Amino acid sequence: MPGASPIETMLQPTRTNMMSTSLPTLRIDEQEIPFETGQTIMDAALAADVYIPHLCHYPGLPPSGNCRLCVVEIGNRSTAACITPACAGQEIRNNTPTLNEARKAITQMLFIEGNHICPTCEKTGNCKLQAMDYFLGMLDDHFPQFYPSRELDASHPRILLDRSRCIVCDLCVRASREIDRKNVFVIAGRGTQAHLMVNSPSGKLVDSTIDVTDVATTICPVGAILIKEQGYQTPIGQRIYDQHTIRETALQENMSTRTKNDGD
Repeated sequence: MPGASPIETMLQPTRTNMMSTSLPTLRIDEQEIPFETGQTIMDAALAADVYIPHLCHYPGLPPSGNCRLCVVEIGNRSTAACITPACAGQEIRNNTPTLNEARKAITQMLFIEGNHICPTCEKTGNCKLQAMDYFLGMLDDHFPQFYPSRELDASHPRILLDRSRCIVCDLCVRASREIDRKNVFVIAGRGTQAHLMVNSPSGKLVDSTIDVTDVATTICPVGAILIKEQGYQTPIGQRIYDQHTIRETALQENMSTRTKNDGD
């Protein structure tokens, strides 16, 4: 598509769902889904263009199960789809009012645990947390705001780390380790004390090996890691989630990764 942006190109339909009678199947909301050995429920769902809400999952990276938005029901059991192996005959409930209300509550808690002031954030329109808010029909925060005071790291000449916006999804940790091969980031602490740290002698970005071309620099779903002086290059109203839903981008993100892997 001449003149199209990378995300617009990615959002062009490129293939149909993979179905094969030779593969085992499971069912999600009464839809039969084939899967390959080793796939998780999330893998199988996305490959069949079935969307399960998520923020900490990214195609090709090891799953973590941190955000809990992808929790589905199998019988009387609730489980995170991104870390649960797909098994033949599973009957899975995903798109139900009860689960979506729980997902909305989780999204609300993610908002109030950080300083997510969307109108003044450079990531607005490109933020997956904001897009999840739209997708789930979140109209308010519901819970009292935490207004946390967390360290801002502006030491790097090109990259900003605002921990007050971090949702501890650990995507940057996994991307730096698995793709960039650098181990720039690490999650320290547990529960409400969990926080993102920089793996450098001073604990500052400027003394780390991070670069603007690293996947870890751009994979953040919120505005916690930003490349400086680029926040408003794309006007508000023309950004990813101004044009597309998080469901659309998640399915195409997965499709693009599969296509790239098939070509390697």
